[in-house]
Amino acid sequence: MKICIVTDAWRPQVNGVAITLANLMAAGEKLGHEFVAIGPDQFHTIAAPSYPEIRLALTSPKAVGEIIRSHRPDHVHVATEGPLGVAASYWCPRNGELFTTSYHTRFPEYVEARWPIPAAWSYAALRRFHDGSAGLMVATQTLADDLSARGFKRPMLWPRGVDEQMFRPVEQVPAELRHLPRPFFLYCGRVAPEKNIEAFLALDLPGSKIVVGDGPARARLQELFPETCFVGVKSRSELASYYSCADVFVFPSRTDTFGNVMLEALACGAPVAAFPVPGPVDIVTDPRIGVLDEDLRAACLGALKLSRENCRGHALRYTWPESARMFIDNVFRARANALSRRVSA
Repeated sequence: MKICIVTDAWRPQVNGVAITLANLMAAGEKLGHEFVAIGPDQFHTIAAPSYPEIRLALTSPKAVGEIIRSHRPDHVHVATEGPLGVAASYWCPRNGELFTTSYHTRFPEYVEARWPIPAAWSYAALRRFHDGSAGLMVATQTLADDLSARGFKRPMLWPRGVDEQMFRPVEQVPAELRHLPRPFFLYCGRVAPEKNIEAFLALDLPGSKIVVGDGPARARLQELFPETCFVGVKSRSELASYYSCADVFVFPSRTDTFGNVMLEALACGAPVAAFPVPGPVDIVTDPRIGVLDEDLRAACLGALKLSRENCRGHALRYTWPESARMFIDNVFRARANALSRRVSA
């Protein structure tokens, strides 16, 4: 098949959605399929509120539709709910194009964390967006069940993968961390309010707390927690050495839909400490690789006692080729079901 992916998260952005889609396309092409992406880089853009590094496309359904039509795809997948996704989801049904969507980000919780907008209002808007699709792809069964309970239609499971060659145990500790006392408790990801990083940094833990990444909350958190080591953004090729030196990888978020960074850390041998919420409960399914507890300090100290030997083996169950196969299977199934509904109607 030739699949056109419409996404508001795309290169040169470095985030979970952009990385997921890039890996999907690379793995899918090795399976014999062709992918094209329509991203913000093809349009005039403005900065997203509170996220200046994320650019939002200034466009219209007609402009996006013309690009889709020029690619002559067999299928359209609308990956995000931003301006491009909205434009594509409006254009497709009015021009005879079946499309699927995916749910990568808990926007209702993110919005509620920043502005006084109830999550219920945002969920209502997202339901309208996704209900027009032939299938809604989600990363975990927990998320599928949650969205179904909220009235979302046709959820389909699409797990993520991990690059086992890039993320593997590395013995060398990064130079900027060598002076720090052990053990190392490490967070990696966006430094933003919705990531709940303060819940981690406020813990009374031995050794050192390390934060890898950047974002709008970094300056405030550095001021509040001067003893924490903030190392900033690292390239994908550098991350393995940071994950590998972590005695515990701490994932304090309560709003992520999956948490690719947990898989990356596990692939490098680092056990996980997290809250028992969607994402962690779907990935940390073996008590030998991590601890989930509403008491995050207890989870961190418990994970500190775990052997690293089982972590990588667990992570390697999630591969990008398998993720791509499931994505393609979902596309075929969604299209078949949609055509069946049309015939029966």
